[in-house]
Amino acid sequence: MNLLKTTLENGLTVVLRETHSAPVTSVWVWYRVGSRNEHLGITGISHWVEHMMFKGTERWPRQKLDQSIAREGGYLNAMTWYDFTAYFETLPSAKAYMALDIESDRMTNALFDPDEVAAERTVIISERQGNENDPTFLLDEELSGAAFRVHPYGHDTIGHLCDLQTMTREDLYTHYRAFYGPNNAILAAAGDFNAGEMLRMIESTFGKIAARNTLPQVTAQEPLQRGERRVTVEGDAGTDYLTMAFHTPEATHPDIHALTVLSTVLAGGSGSLVGRGSLTNYTSRLYRAVVQSQIAADVSASLIPTVDPNLYRISATVLPEHSPAEVENAIRAAISEICNNPITAEELAKAKRQARALFAFSSESITNQAFWLGFSEIFADTSWFLRYLERLETVTAEDVLRVANTYLRPQNLTVGHYLSSHSEQ
Repeated sequence: MNLLKTTLENGLTVVLRETHSAPVTSVWVWYRVGSRNEHLGITGISHWVEHMMFKGTERWPRQKLDQSIAREGGYLNAMTWYDFTAYFETLPSAKAYMALDIESDRMTNALFDPDEVAAERTVIISERQGNENDPTFLLDEELSGAAFRVHPYGHDTIGHLCDLQTMTREDLYTHYRAFYGPNNAILAAAGDFNAGEMLRMIESTFGKIAARNTLPQVTAQEPLQRGERRVTVEGDAGTDYLTMAFHTPEATHPDIHALTVLSTVLAGGSGSLVGRGSLTNYTSRLYRAVVQSQIAADVSASLIPTVDPNLYRISATVLPEHSPAEVENAIRAAISEICNNPITAEELAKAKRQARALFAFSSESITNQAFWLGFSEIFADTSWFLRYLERLETVTAEDVLRVANTYLRPQNLTVGHYLSSHSEQ
């Protein structure tokens, strides 16, 4: 892979991949700030700041920003999550300088107009209330809060309603000034450009921005869970849901690749650590256990790369006339089986094939290539992504058995049931 990685004098990490497969360039700017950097009183602040960044600067007011990108046939977006907030533009390569101009400008000159802040409060509260109409959101929020007693991963990115109602413009602007500096950012770009010329453009646009003060550190460490925890959410969705979550290590932990294989055997492609999208899981153990047995409509798993230890989640939609308890018992039986007997050589080979396929899908487009260059720098570095398949190939059936017994223990489990109003449980 034709990769250039460097750090500017002001601390900005730059990762460039020159690829000439299409006349397109995708530029991402990642900030090491997300819900992990929040506490009670300001939960949801990173997501709200993300919204405010689209309100524009004096040089790039809101309408000009959207119209200029669209006029060139490009698109832009942003996302906020546990460990990061990221902004990107994908454009014809000849116009890539626009992305650098936009992102360098709003790194320092976002306006945070008080009227815009007030208007956006209504928007974000409506977004929060819309999420509450989704029973899986309610269940996941309750389960995360129970699984994490100390670490801020227990708070959803959208934030608590009470915080969204009381945060001020000054809170938002202080958060922006604290975290949105070059020394807390990664610029990742992939596309049809000359890496040396791209670096010179980056230096001319971002190099003059001064580094910010030392950033507040996240020191919270979740204590060892010493027994199974359970939560129940009741609602009127008309359908029951189940989520089972086990504490698992951070993305850089040596067990993470064996956990990926384990999850892929259990839940198919949905459980892979790398992949923007998923493969069918019709032959996975959990699909056979709960979907083919006609007690659940679907089942999936989520193993996500994060800076600190997080959760491995298994989720299912319960079919009518059945209960979350039935589905839970079937999943427990499948987990017990995989903890007591090594997976077959065929399962191991298939899991690795699925991982390779998802890896290929996830790095196919220019936008996704730039995504992974930046994302992997958030929780590790680019070598994590570049060596992902190599490390996955070293996983053995014995490794999978070991991590199954290490992490899929009842004492490490939090179970969530969503019971709809039709239930008699």
